[in-house]
Amino acid sequence: MKLTIYYDGQFYVGIIEMVSGKTLKAYRYIFSAEPKDQEILDFINRDLLKHIEKHDQKGITIQNDLPKKVNPKRLQRMVSKEMKQANISTKAQEAIQEEYALRKKEKSRKNKHQQEELKRFKRELKIQKAKKKHKGR
Repeated sequence: MKLTIYYDGQFYVGIIEMVSGKTLKAYRYIFSAEPKDQEILDFINRDLLKHIEKHDQKGITIQNDLPKKVNPKRLQRMVSKEMKQANISTKAQEAIQEEYALRKKEKSRKNKHQQEELKRFKRELKIQKAKKKHKGR
């Protein structure tokens, strides 16, 4: 599990990347305007697992191209290179975009259904009003 925190111009955003087996799952958490270290630690210790359970998703399958046994010096170089990079992995961005797309589709379905119900209700009111006028009331 990896937590990357970056500033997106308005808020600090935490990207949680989880690799289990050959699937990568990425979650997004928005912190306040300027979170303190204690707030971040509280999130990690208390709310991280709840956030992951709440926003469960399929994940993206990945292929590990790295060999099983890695030279310690190479591993150290890789770690230092990763520490210098503050970017989020593109796979994590893909996972988050897929989640947004699914939510958007779900939301549009609900909105269409609500609009149809509203149209049907208004139509029935007009019909009832016309009947009342026809009866002379």
